[in-house]
Amino acid sequence: MVPGFSELDSIPSWFVVLPDCDRPSAAGTDNALRDRAELTVPHPSGRPWLMGRWGEHDMACGQAGANKLAVLGEFDVTAGRLAEAAAHVRTVADVDALARRLTGSFHLIASVDGRVRAQGSVTGFRRLFRADIDGATVASDRADVLALLGGTGLDEQRLALHLLDPPVLHPLTYGPVWRDVGFVAPDSYLVLDADGRSRQVRWWFPPEPELPLAEGAAALRHALTTAVGVRTGGRELVSSDLSGLDSTSLCCLAARDGPQVIACTAASPDPLDDDVQWAQFTAAAIGRIEHHIIPADEMPLIYHGLLDMNEPLDELLDEPCGGIADYARWLTIADRAADHGSRLHLTGFGGDETLGCATSHLRTLLRRRPVTALLQLRGFAAKYGWPRGQMLRQLCDGTPYGRWLNGAADRLTTPPPPDTAPALDWGPTPRLAPWVTPDAADAVRELIRSEAANARPLGPRGLHDDLVGIRDSARPVRQISRLAARIGLTLSAPYYDDRVLEAALAVRREEKRPPWGYKPLIQEAMRGVVPGRTLGRQVKSGGTCDLDAALRRNRAELLALFEDSRLGRTGLIDAAALRKLCTGPLRQHPYDLHDALYQAVACEIWLRTWERAATHPKAGAMP
Repeated sequence: MVPGFSELDSIPSWFVVLPDCDRPSAAGTDNALRDRAELTVPHPSGRPWLMGRWGEHDMACGQAGANKLAVLGEFDVTAGRLAEAAAHVRTVADVDALARRLTGSFHLIASVDGRVRAQGSVTGFRRLFRADIDGATVASDRADVLALLGGTGLDEQRLALHLLDPPVLHPLTYGPVWRDVGFVAPDSYLVLDADGRSRQVRWWFPPEPELPLAEGAAALRHALTTAVGVRTGGRELVSSDLSGLDSTSLCCLAARDGPQVIACTAASPDPLDDDVQWAQFTAAAIGRIEHHIIPADEMPLIYHGLLDMNEPLDELLDEPCGGIADYARWLTIADRAADHGSRLHLTGFGGDETLGCATSHLRTLLRRRPVTALLQLRGFAAKYGWPRGQMLRQLCDGTPYGRWLNGAADRLTTPPPPDTAPALDWGPTPRLAPWVTPDAADAVRELIRSEAANARPLGPRGLHDDLVGIRDSARPVRQISRLAARIGLTLSAPYYDDRVLEAALAVRREEKRPPWGYKPLIQEAMRGVVPGRTLGRQVKSGGTCDLDAALRRNRAELLALFEDSRLGRTGLIDAAALRKLCTGPLRQHPYDLHDALYQAVACEIWLRTWERAATHPKAGAMP
């Protein structure tokens, strides 16, 4: 699959960052951008700096002399404040101060006396990609845009990484599925020099987890209040999910002093799911929330509508979206919110990963506070049924990250450990489902082993696991937000804001996730905001019964999706084997294959969408 310039017309929102240099060989690329970009922002020199398509209120830009600063996304900084900040900048490194104090979720781009600095968000929700095109490095918020400009095609070996279950393996799974396109690490910024060359510079380091719970909760409350305020300021109406404690907190913050809030709760056929009851109580207690319940029989099941290749599944995404099998459910909620006049919808996505922490932090805690660590180890072992022998072996295992990656390559096609296995390692070792072909498995092994020699973790095991979890959970939400934008709704996820992440990471991990209690950090942070009875909620249903019902209801659609499989054509899966396994309960296999099926569906739909775009290109730009 080799894309062409015309497919840019099918991508409604994107931007490209250009260096401040003359590139005589770049006439074709520059002309393609000029023909298809609706907006252009020049460098102070007058050369093109930012080109693309974005909403009227999605950018702020300020200039002082030879310096220019821009933010794109959700923010509350004004052009005037950016101009003031630009006046104090002498080098691209000086932009660090601004990057550390801005609130919201955004890309930050600077043109400083002929050099360019570009970065996304630390959480990975706002990503940045790079490619060398026409003799110079350019950047974009979308990997596919760079592939279109460079005329490169699909990298099938990297696409195979998206079949991993779970699709989480630092740093491999961050990489684009397009040849000759790279990514900028979330904790780094990209520098484009005046001669067209580039380099990455790490600027962000996580805070030390030293704050006691009470002090950390106050900081988190401030960060979340500010994050919600960035979104709701100046609006008369917003909407919000109202289900678990994470979305409930955002909903209650929005309702305190701000606009009218439309809250949406999806009912479930799961008899153990009590989201509706808790939401009804919360909405009544707050009093300023207009609550809407979507009945269970009006909520599509997972895998619904997978053969509908019209809107929204004709939306071009720059990588497969792991949540696409569930898209009809999320968009049902978004549609209800939009029907009631909302143009911005708050979601609790990212709350679990940001507010919690990996149990692997206990390895570090054992050296620093052994008594506390041993008490918590006993608690987790009792809670999750960890066998004592396995727990001790993991605690004594000092395998460095690179060697652990090599081990992950060796275990790709072996059965995963039981659910009772301790979670004290570098993270879960992903597997490949039985329908992945041997050639595809070998390709994934080759990629992992090629990275293992130079791969470095993001920190000690607990911190590494936390950051990997946050960044990988942001990937599908980033894509789902593009689907919501099709109906004119901004899907806003404040838990992926950098300032919120920093506040959560600064809290002592043993207090943030003890083996007893439920999300103590957000409970403490939201006292006086969320009704006390709601804060006392101790459990939330995982909705697992929906998976089996969805497979039964939508089995015919799933089988049809893989009847002439594009993944099968590429040699990545044995489509007949997948279809055969889908004719029975996936839980009866030696291990649960539902998550692996999610990934296969994501890749299949992604390939079909790009194939359709190449065959039936759209005319025109953003609707």
